[in-house]
Amino acid sequence: MSVFSASDKMFSQTESDFSCPVCQDIFKDPVVLLCSHSFCKDCLPRWWRQKPMHECPVCKEISFLSNPPPNLALRNLCEAFLQQRAQKASAEAEALCSLHSEKLRLFCLDHHQPMCLVCRDSKEHNNHKFRPIDEAAKDHREEIQKSLKPLQDKMKIFEKVKANCDQTADLIKIQTLNTVTQIKEQFKKLHQFLQEEEDHRISALKEEEKQKSQKMKEKIKSLNRERAALSDTIRATEDELRADDISFLQNYKAAVKRVKQLPLPDDPELVSGALIDEAKHLGNLSFNIWNKMKEFVSYTPVILDPNSAHPHLILSEDLTGVSHGDRQELPDNPERFDFCPCVLSSEGFDSGSHSWEAEVINDKNWGVGVIQESVRKKGEIQRGCWALCYLEGQYRTFSPPLPDRVFSVKTKPQRIRVHLDFNRGNLSFWDPDTNTLLHTFRHTFTERLFPYVGTQNKLPLKISPLKVSVSVKQPSLHTFSSSFRKLFRS
Repeated sequence: MSVFSASDKMFSQTESDFSCPVCQDIFKDPVVLLCSHSFCKDCLPRWWRQKPMHECPVCKEISFLSNPPPNLALRNLCEAFLQQRAQKASAEAEALCSLHSEKLRLFCLDHHQPMCLVCRDSKEHNNHKFRPIDEAAKDHREEIQKSLKPLQDKMKIFEKVKANCDQTADLIKIQTLNTVTQIKEQFKKLHQFLQEEEDHRISALKEEEKQKSQKMKEKIKSLNRERAALSDTIRATEDELRADDISFLQNYKAAVKRVKQLPLPDDPELVSGALIDEAKHLGNLSFNIWNKMKEFVSYTPVILDPNSAHPHLILSEDLTGVSHGDRQELPDNPERFDFCPCVLSSEGFDSGSHSWEAEVINDKNWGVGVIQESVRKKGEIQRGCWALCYLEGQYRTFSPPLPDRVFSVKTKPQRIRVHLDFNRGNLSFWDPDTNTLLHTFRHTFTERLFPYVGTQNKLPLKISPLKVSVSVKQPSLHTFSSSFRKLFRS
């Protein structure tokens, strides 16, 4: 006997499938023999009392179990079958015509309601069309199923978007944590730089203090020696002058010799530059630190937007490099490319001239260029893109719907410089190492353009940083004179 786990399969079985082979009734407390046949718990002993051996009533296999174990799964199925049969019988008993208490056997296609045979012959349903209940139910189920299909399809769309939103919500948390980590790391480096710069400048100040203090100590020591010699001579001479006349005259020669033979020292001079050079340490301090930071920080003209990156692309932590790898589980947000393995810059241009360079030291397919803001990110790019690509070992221009143009180069570029003159409608590509123009697109650009890069390489394709410089603009002499006059007029 088959045992079904699903309720629909279980209730599709006939009564014989749930009947005991001995009593032919629905199983009561069924037990199972080793041969897998089941019987009512009370039926099996009665059968065995009529037989010399404990054999299976179905297959005649000898059973050595005097108390076979209960078949709990079959018992549950039988109880469910009896409950289902009772519910069905109750429903059939209730499905009677409310007017004639007859069984509902027909369905009126005009009134769209079940009815009995007596209703069919009444005036109310004269000249109406009828169908048997089972046929009408089948037809109307199919009709409802067809009407339900668009709702089910719409439900699938909602479920897909809901799953994408859930994935997006999770990614937002991950992005926030990663971004916080990167921000803290960057500020940690800046704090370390500033702390080291502070220590260096304080150390320089302390060193200047040490040197000038030592010099001043030596100067004071020298002055003290000279002062002491003068003081001793003056004090001894003044003592002689205060003595009585006889004593004074007796010591006169010694006093004159002592005063005149003592070399008269030069006037002591103040030490020039003895004080701390505060101007050197404090003058334009923040500017000088900022100027020095250009050796520590970098500036990249194009920052890649991870929210636009194809799922196979992996961006560097500083968002200036991209490589091709295993597909990532990312939400299919509207900004993300799902066909072309490329990524856009975080900022676009709608005027002016702009340049950036990409390091393309790899052998697989890559592309650099610009894309219009309105370009659809889903599917193949049909228009609004101007790029120089390396595909299947050939350098090509890419600007759909125009066909690609293959061109040759004398030296394989290691870098590509992209120069966009939006107002003049020029987009040119250069080899900066040989200063060679590779190609120029001429087009009247009418909407914002975003730099883009695409790659199928595991090695990263990088946007090159620019050299940072700090300059001070001096005011003209005319401006200085005007400001000077205004100062004195006020």
